[in-house]
Order: sequence, then structure tokens, then C-alpha cells
Amino acid sequence: MIEIVEADLSMPAHADAVVKLMDEYALDPMGGGKGLSDYVKANLSAELAKRKSAHVILALVDAEPAGLVVCLEGFSTFACKPLLNIHDVIVALPHRGQGLSKLLLQKAEEIALDLGCCKLTLEVLEGNHVAQLAYKACGFSGYQLNPQMGKALFWEKKLNSKQ
Repeated sequence: MIEIVEADLSMPAHADAVVKLMDEYALDPMGGGKGLSDYVKANLSAELAKRKSAHVILALVDAEPAGLVVCLEGFSTFACKPLLNIHDVIVALPHRGQGLSKLLLQKAEEIALDLGCCKLTLEVLEGNHVAQLAYKACGFSGYQLNPQMGKALFWEKKLNSKQ
């Protein structure tokens, strides 16, 4: 039986599922190929729980963690409305090909609509063709504001932190 639920991070089973699935994602080549640090493992669920803008969705198959989406609320200045960024998507290897990503993304869309969001956003690696196909099947696409300026790129700048 497949269940798609908003995680209650005060429940140890949900908190542990988030860490387990995020570690599996981090170990995957698409997640960088390096597991989560001990610090992240010990603090991830509690830190997510502190953020009212975080929405965590779990896919459970026969009550076992099988997939995860972590969403963070943002704001579109162009639309003057909230948006929901899908920050992480993971389907555990044994459960891939069962349509879990579609169910997880549908739940994220439901949450976004309930929040009055103008759009869902996500990032995907150029080489992750399987994920790109799944996202396209759910209505996602790359975007550009002006075709003459090209498509949007997602960049980062790492900051030194205390952890």
C-alpha cells in the first residue's frame, strides 16, 4: 500500500525516515556521492521542524519510507505571491519506477495551491535525464523571461559556516 503524507517531524519514525532518505540521496551520484555528515544526520529533522516555511512529504510503501520531497516557501516578486520550491526529491532505489515521484509532486502541488502559490520551482542536474522526464511529465519545464536573454541558470556560492 502506498501512502503520501505530510511528515510530522515530531514523530520519530518520520524524522528518521527523512534522515535515511536524504542520506541515500546524498550517497547517490545525483546527490553528490557523499553521505550526510554526522551533524546533518543528528540535526536535519529538528532544523526542518523549526521552519514554518518547510513542507516535508513522505512516500511510504507498506509503512516503510520509500520517497521524500522537501519543499521551501519562497516569494515571487514578479507575481507578488508566494511560490513553493521543491528543494529535494528522492525515491529510494527499490521503489523507483512505481510512480512515487508523480504522487509526491502532486502532493507538493496541492500544498502550493493551499498556500496560494503562483508556481512550483525546482532544480535538476543536466545529466539527470530520468528526473527531467519525470518532471516534464508532471508539467515542469525550464524557463526564460526573454528568449533573447536565454534560459535561467541556477548558481550557488558556498558560505563558510560554523558547522
